[in-house]
Amino acid sequence: MWAFSGFVAAAVSRLLPFGRDERWMAEAAIALVTALLLGLVATFLDFGGWNELDWRAGLFTGLGALGAIGIRRAANSK
Repeated sequence: MWAFSGFVAAAVSRLLPFGRDERWMAEAAIALVTALLLGLVATFLDFGGWNELDWRAGLFTGLGALGAIGIRRAANSK
């Protein structure tokens, strides 16, 4: 669930034109790593985890991955 939400965040970010460049693999890697780290945080906060799929964990990781991509784009904007 966590990796899937990271990949969905990377795909959605490609649709948003602000700050988009040709390095989509970097954004996909950032989204995946962020989603997995936030998935661990969701486990520690006890919503979603290793044993169960929870929509709250998917939403948390997906929005966090989109936020990380947004921070990267804002930092690289001129």
